[in-house]
Amino acid sequence: MSRLRTPLAVAGLTGLLLLAGCGGDSGSGGEAVSAGPVADIDCARAGQVRGSGSTAQQNAMNFWIREYQRACSRVQVAYNPLGSGAGVAQFMRGATAFGGTDTPVDPAEDRPAEGVCPGGKVINLPVVAGPIALGYHVPGVEDLVLDASTIARIFDSRITTWDDPVIQELNPGAELPPLDIRAVHRSDTSGTTQNFQAYLAGAAPEVWSHPAEKAWHGRGGDSADGSDNVASTVSSTAGSIGYFELSFAEKLHMDTVRVDTGASEPVAATTQTASAGIAAARVVGKGQDLTLRFDYRTSAEDTYPIVLASYEIVCDQGNAAETLPALKSFLTYTASEEGQEPLARIHYAPLPESVTAEVLKVISTLS
Repeated sequence: MSRLRTPLAVAGLTGLLLLAGCGGDSGSGGEAVSAGPVADIDCARAGQVRGSGSTAQQNAMNFWIREYQRACSRVQVAYNPLGSGAGVAQFMRGATAFGGTDTPVDPAEDRPAEGVCPGGKVINLPVVAGPIALGYHVPGVEDLVLDASTIARIFDSRITTWDDPVIQELNPGAELPPLDIRAVHRSDTSGTTQNFQAYLAGAAPEVWSHPAEKAWHGRGGDSADGSDNVASTVSSTAGSIGYFELSFAEKLHMDTVRVDTGASEPVAATTQTASAGIAAARVVGKGQDLTLRFDYRTSAEDTYPIVLASYEIVCDQGNAAETLPALKSFLTYTASEEGQEPLARIHYAPLPESVTAEVLKVISTLS
C-alpha cells in the first residue's frame, strides 16, 4: 500500500458511495461536519470495496467513506444501509467484502456459502459503538425518566397510557397527559432490536421474557423499517416512543429518556455516558473474533446502560485478492485514532483504545 494524500474535492470523485437516505457532505444523517485536513491514511493503490448492513453504522459510514475518499481517490468504497440481517445475508453469500451488523455472528455456527472465506471463517470486528436512545414525543414533557422495568412494560404493552402511576412515580411534578402510548419498534430484522431486547432481558428479566433476537418479540405497538423511519415516526406522532441510535434523535432535535439505573441521578444518553458503559465491556470472542459483552444492569454513576457495538464481519482468511488491500486499508482507517476520534461529533462513542488495538492487530492479519 502507498500513501496518497492529495486533497481532492469530494464532488470530483466517482463511484463514491451507496448510502440510502444520506448525502455525501453530511457526517450525521444530515448534520454538516467540517471536512478539516485530509486524513493521514495508508491507502491501497486501487480497488473497490462494497459493504452493506447495519443502519446503526449509517452515519459513521457516511463520514468514514467521505474522509477515506478524500485521501484515497483511487479506491471506491460503497456501503448500503439495509439493516443488519440483510447485511449478514449479503456477506454470507459473497455479495460484499464486509457486512455491517449490530449482532455478532457465531463463527462456529454461522457458515458462509461455498466459496466464501475459503480456508477461513467469519469473524466480528467492532468498529463503532454508542447509545441506543429512547426518543419520545409527549406534548408538554421535556424531561422523562424511566427505569428498565417500566421501559420493558411499555414496549410489551403492559403500560399503555402516559399518566400511568408507575411513570408518574418516576417523574414527580411532571404533568403527564392521559395520552395513549404508541411504542414504535423496528419491522425489519435489526441488530439494534437485538441489542435493545438484550438490554430489556438483562436489566428487567422479571418483566421481559422474550428472546434477544433481531426480530421484534414484544407485544403490540407500531413498527417502521430502519432506525431513520422509526425516529421519523416518533417525531411526527404524539404519544409515541421508540428506540434508535442517538444520532437519529439529535438529527430530529428529539427529546430522549433519562434512565434510572439506581445511580444517584438518572442517566441521559450521551456519547460520554455510553463510553463509560462501553469501556467496561469484555471481549468474549475466541481467537481473532472480537465479540464484546456488556453489563446491562450497571448502576455506576454517569454510565448509560443501553449501548451497542456495531461490527464488520469479514473473512479471517480467503478474502478476494482483488479487494483485500483496499478492504484492509479502509478498515484500518475506521479503527485508527483518526477514524475514531471524530465520532463523538456525530453522536457515537469512540471505542476504547484497548479494543481498537486488538481490532487493528486482527485487520493486519487478514488474508
